Amino acid sequence: MLQISPIARSANLWPGVSAAVVGCAAAASVVFWVLNFPVGSAVQGLPSVQSSAPVVTDSSASHLARAWGVQAALPEVSIAQSSRFVLWGVVSGASGRGSALIAVDGQPPRPFRVGQTVTDGVVLQSLGPKQAQLGASAQGAALFSLSLPGADKAP
Repeated sequence: MLQISPIARSANLWPGVSAAVVGCAAAASVVFWVLNFPVGSAVQGLPSVQSSAPVVTDSSASHLARAWGVQAALPEVSIAQSSRFVLWGVVSGASGRGSALIAVDGQPPRPFRVGQTVTDGVVLQSLGPKQAQLGASAQGAALFSLSLPGADKAP
């Protein structure tokens, strides 16, 4: 007859107990991270996904959107008109109508003559030795003035 010793039974018990302990530790870890999931603006330094979809007011949908990292669209920020332009150089012409090298909205600089439209609603009105006057029209009042970088430093 086959006899089963008590030592063999306890040796077979340890793999099952260790698997149960590892499973409980994994479940506890998942519960811990779900309960400590950051909410809204508490997450800083992580990339966020911007959505152009309409905002849904349903509370369950807003919780789901927040869980996926979707944020409401940010409002448009108006930039000062003169900060869009950078004066790179001024060339005087024989007839007093020179040209200026102007970069618009971070694009490469392009040459513009006096009276020429730089961008929508902005015209190069006049040029000085190290500056350019821009306005809404060729003969109207100047909206702002651009100076060459470093023009305020004495030689």
